[in-house]
Amino acid sequence: MMRSGLLLFFIGLAACSPPVTKSKAKIEEFRQYLEKSRTDDGVLLESRMLAGSNGLVWENSGKYQGDILLDDSQLEDLVADFAGVSNDNNRNAFVVANTRWPNNVMIFNYASNEFNNAQQNAIRTAMSWIEHFSCVRFRWRSNERVFVRMTGNPTGCYAHVGFSTAHPNRVLNLARNNHCFSHGVIIHELLHSLGFQHMHQTYERDSFVRINWNNIISGQEFAFTRFPRNQVNLHGLPYEYTSIMHYHNQAFSRNRQPTIVPLRSFSGTMGQMEQTSYWDWLRLRRHYNCPGAWNRNSEEIMKKEVERTLPLIKLNLPAPKQGLFTDEDNAYVRALNADTNNEDIVNEEAMDYEDSDNENNNFNEDIGNDNYEN
Repeated sequence: MMRSGLLLFFIGLAACSPPVTKSKAKIEEFRQYLEKSRTDDGVLLESRMLAGSNGLVWENSGKYQGDILLDDSQLEDLVADFAGVSNDNNRNAFVVANTRWPNNVMIFNYASNEFNNAQQNAIRTAMSWIEHFSCVRFRWRSNERVFVRMTGNPTGCYAHVGFSTAHPNRVLNLARNNHCFSHGVIIHELLHSLGFQHMHQTYERDSFVRINWNNIISGQEFAFTRFPRNQVNLHGLPYEYTSIMHYHNQAFSRNRQPTIVPLRSFSGTMGQMEQTSYWDWLRLRRHYNCPGAWNRNSEEIMKKEVERTLPLIKLNLPAPKQGLFTDEDNAYVRALNADTNNEDIVNEEAMDYEDSDNENNNFNEDIGNDNYEN
């Protein structure tokens, strides 16, 4: 099985049902709809949230699937599939394309006056936890051609998905307000930039959820496309209702009734944005082929580390400076790479949280309180 990533960069490619040829008028209507999702409609995120929309902030950000920015290639693939003329051979070639960031390093920048200090701290804190739980690293742009430009447009929280040499100008937008600047939302959008799609689009989803098509806002049905097996990959991990990448159960609802209904019992909240699950972290590690990510005890070790660090995350603290995956000699990395069932090895090397940067303790009080003109 190709291990090129979870719910990757295959935006809007084929649904599993046979293609149905559409009229030219319908095809053009669909194209215009997608084109509109790529433009700035000027509607403030706060206005969308107050308009009675159900679901999460990134579901109400006005882009494809709510928070996905389409590049030219993705838009054309969507239109071709909608028209029923997609070429499977071309798709296979597209699947082969590597959308992981080279050397596991995401290049980014933002203008010096784009975000206030509290907002910059929130971004750095989210990045620190991704670095803590994976081998992914973030580096400020020098002169790299492909990079993520972080912006503060007030219209929503959204991002391009993954790395692309064909479309090097990647964007991750976080409206400068309390909606986008929560820890979970920033992590969600960063995971898009790293190559993740939404959980409900994986090929096996119909065994876990039922889509209530009659409850979906007209024109938003395509946001619930189920991708074929050769276009998505959960990396050997289960479908997860409580993934930070899962839609809310009333996403794009026209009548406040559920659009996604779980078919199995589970604990927690579908579409929760409070914390990144240990399966989310492990999928990221496997997507980027981090050391030990495929070892038999990796799930249990990740689960323990998520439980151990949750108090820090709830306090909006950054990850410890001495990260678990920054030193190959670290006991935690040895545990992931060791062929052992001794799960307690993770506790052999205590970490000194006192050295963590505590200046972010109260950053929530300042989020959104900037002086920028919108």
